[in-house]
Amino acid sequence: QVTSFQGAAVRSLCTSAPHEHPEHGRLVYKGNLAKAVLGVRFFSYSTSIFNLFMMPYIMLKTGIGFESLLIQAAFYGLIGFFTFVTPVTLHILTKGYVIRLYYKDEMDTYTAITYNAILAEKATVFHQKDVKIPDITKMFTTFYAKTKSMLVNPTLFPDPQDFNHLMGYDKSFYFNLEEEEQAGERK
Repeated sequence: QVTSFQGAAVRSLCTSAPHEHPEHGRLVYKGNLAKAVLGVRFFSYSTSIFNLFMMPYIMLKTGIGFESLLIQAAFYGLIGFFTFVTPVTLHILTKGYVIRLYYKDEMDTYTAITYNAILAEKATVFHQKDVKIPDITKMFTTFYAKTKSMLVNPTLFPDPQDFNHLMGYDKSFYFNLEEEEQAGERK
């Protein structure tokens, strides 16, 4: 496919629609913080690695040291604590952030793309029936896919119907008064 753009020929080698992925389906969501999450986690990892390699060298070369072995162990323990706690905390807080979400109509499955611990993209496939909404609003959780917490921004769905279907809001609401009364009697 060749198109003209202000007198210059532009060639497109795309074989499918721009928002289609042959394996995952149709793109229904794209997180706007994906690059920021990746950048912050990469920066945290790199500073921790730099800290691990440079701190002993700096301590030995500058003469900043303590005569007591106990004080040295406490100091290195404190430095090590912050070296490892920051990346682990960032991973825990951002592991459920959905970078992209794809939907396959024919199978009613979603594929959520997130970052794993080594900053590689990880695909999680789940059915719409596997989506559970938390009873209490959680800070970093919009829904659970099977048992994994996922975080999406509802306003970033180009089509609000896609978000409604994901969350199950498009299903008819059925309320059985007898079941509620029996559940109340059991308590």
